[in-house]
Amino acid sequence: MKRKTPARSSRQTFLPGLRPSGVPLVAVIGRPNVGKSTLFNRILGTRNAIVDDRPGVTRDRIYAECTYQGRRFQVVDTGGLDPTSTDDMLGLIRRQSQAALAAADILLVIMDGRDGLTPMDREIVDGLQGVDKPTFWVVNKVDTPALETLLADFYHLGKDTLFPISAEHGHGVDELLEAFLHLLPSHDEDLTETATTRVAMVGRPNVGKSTLVNTILGEERAVVSDVPGTTRDPIDTHLEREGRQFLLTDTAGLRRRGRVEPGIEGYSVARTMRALGRSDIGVLLLDGVEGVTDQDTKIAGLIQRQGRGCVMLVNKWDLRRDQPDAKKKFSLELQRQFPFFTFVPILFGSALAPKTVDQVFSAVTRVMEAFSYRVPTGRLNQFLQKALTDNPLTVKKGNPPKSLYMTQVATKPPTFALFAGKSAVLTPAYLRYLENQLRATFGFEGTPLRILVRKKA
Repeated sequence: MKRKTPARSSRQTFLPGLRPSGVPLVAVIGRPNVGKSTLFNRILGTRNAIVDDRPGVTRDRIYAECTYQGRRFQVVDTGGLDPTSTDDMLGLIRRQSQAALAAADILLVIMDGRDGLTPMDREIVDGLQGVDKPTFWVVNKVDTPALETLLADFYHLGKDTLFPISAEHGHGVDELLEAFLHLLPSHDEDLTETATTRVAMVGRPNVGKSTLVNTILGEERAVVSDVPGTTRDPIDTHLEREGRQFLLTDTAGLRRRGRVEPGIEGYSVARTMRALGRSDIGVLLLDGVEGVTDQDTKIAGLIQRQGRGCVMLVNKWDLRRDQPDAKKKFSLELQRQFPFFTFVPILFGSALAPKTVDQVFSAVTRVMEAFSYRVPTGRLNQFLQKALTDNPLTVKKGNPPKSLYMTQVATKPPTFALFAGKSAVLTPAYLRYLENQLRATFGFEGTPLRILVRKKA
């Protein structure tokens, strides 16, 4: 059988979750460590899922959207199915995989050609009896045509067609995609993205990020456990709320650098940083019982350096609601620990409470409006003249001050160019004064501001 290496030019990857209704969902399922995430990455042409030789690396459902030969579909990577496991974490992973299976339109069942047909494979196949969905039986790690003799064992399953592939090298993947191409509807609509607010849930491990996402969605979208570090891959979920489009990203908890273990956790942290970088707003969760830690302030600093908008949520506050003056004391502690985030809205609540969800979305919407706001140039220079009148600018001796001019050059975050003569002395303190005046005049709740000084002759 002649093999083809997939041509990546025939596929186009889109941000997960930004899909119109009617796009089929293809679920990649199988027992642990058979190469599901490797195939997921191969189909996308990117490294979206963490791949490691240890079983159980993928825990949550990871979605992404792509096209193949002009047909669109969404693919979901799942954790390994182990029907016999009694381990708590593996049980949670199994529930996530079963949820993906139930929602899927097409199933890709992956088995390991080198291991042969295992009892666990047989149990998964038996468990799919009666599932009325197009199912494709895939034997992975068949790297060369000579290894196709490994397929003999799998024909005992009684399936007419098996698809030998090498997800790592790409062999046979095009044949697999072409086999279910006829099941994918053709879409002629514009593929441009709609206006979507991208929100990353960030914080230390075990502060309630996944719990908040599950409460927002009203389902167990992410694995939740008391074990810190449960979430490994950033999990993107599209949501429409009150006519607005959101892309929520649940991220891995960020620990102190010295405590991050190499390998899987290192990859998780790197992906959390990338997820934050492509988001508009970071919702920073704090533990209302443990209080603020140095790591919380470091994570806030990362949000600031990335130039993202921010909302702070003090979680687990339901455990302290009977403590008098607790909120006042905690607020004072936040002011002390986060002096650089005085413009950020602070919420107190519980990730389990729908009321908290309403507060979070209300704050995120306000911050996004500020993050995207552009001040008309005329109003901006009226503001500047008043600011200069109230607090005159220092100039070099013997040089009369020349007019200053300001214009907004970008949004997300709002960025301003301040044109000033060489004689003007623009100290960091004066730029902070201008930033504070911008906030007092135009709001800019929850968003960083950047002022770029440009000297003119």
